[in-house]
Amino acid sequence: MTATVTTDPGVDKSTRVTSRGSGGARRRMPRIPDRIRRGGLPYLLLLPAVLLELLVHLIPMIVGIVMSFRQLTQFFINNWGAAPWTGLDNYEIAVDFDAPIGEALLHSFFVTCVFTFFAVGLAWLFGVTAAIMLQENFRGRGFLRTVFLVPYALPVYAAVITWAFMFQRDDGLVNHVLHDQLGLTDQPSFWLIGDNSVYALIIVSVWKGWPFAFLIVMAGLQNIPRELYEAASIDGAGIWQQIRRITLPSLRPVNQVLVLVLFLWTFNDFNTPYVLFGKAAPSSADLISIHIYQSSFVTWNFGTGSAMSVLLLLFLLVVTAVYLFLTSRGRKGADA
Repeated sequence: MTATVTTDPGVDKSTRVTSRGSGGARRRMPRIPDRIRRGGLPYLLLLPAVLLELLVHLIPMIVGIVMSFRQLTQFFINNWGAAPWTGLDNYEIAVDFDAPIGEALLHSFFVTCVFTFFAVGLAWLFGVTAAIMLQENFRGRGFLRTVFLVPYALPVYAAVITWAFMFQRDDGLVNHVLHDQLGLTDQPSFWLIGDNSVYALIIVSVWKGWPFAFLIVMAGLQNIPRELYEAASIDGAGIWQQIRRITLPSLRPVNQVLVLVLFLWTFNDFNTPYVLFGKAAPSSADLISIHIYQSSFVTWNFGTGSAMSVLLLLFLLVVTAVYLFLTSRGRKGADA
């Protein structure tokens, strides 16, 4: 006797389709722990950097902003939270340019602007020139590239201390060369005091900063196709025309970022003038970073010093925002 089993083809087909569809859905949907692990891994890797940024920059910045609204002097060092709340009084003192404190801050600001203009301009010029000159293959190019990067690789304090010895009036190498060897000066010059101190500061800053510009521009030159120079050479363009028509326009995005970074580093530079001149910089080299340090840790008026720091931060933010707006607008106009 043979048994027969009857099935509904429609039900069986739909069941198989549903089962296959649900199984496929299960295979396509990863498990919840896997999704969390894959989605949260980038944030987990960023967590140490975020914590360090909070501890090193953001939290001290917030504390400094709070301190700028208090009359924090040496009498409240042990318990600065008990310092009287003064509101905007510290800011009014800092921007009162008719008073001695505000006048000194304004002088320091102008000195910093002049110093930054020459230091950034010369560092950029030397870096671009050296990078362009070392693009061609010749014997000793690798050695020169290594030598040019030595100032950038040296520790800042060791390099600036060496320059401080070289700028000594009686035993320094600078006066020995200029006065004793070349006879360019009537007598040995004072480089670390008086009006010449700003020149010494610019020289050290340029020597320390131009290798960074050289490194960045040299990397940017690698993205310029050599075919452009070959075509320009065939058309009769000389070296200066190639630099003006090909190299500099191609390096515009690199130079925009480079100039901004050099500006921020130079305007905020504290290590170079502090190591070169000590706590009391000469008037001609009184950078705003040293001036804020003196207002805070020498006169023990941390409230006013914090207000000056906040004003400096706001100034740099405004300059950066305007610079980025103008450069991005210029880039869009060039692309159009």
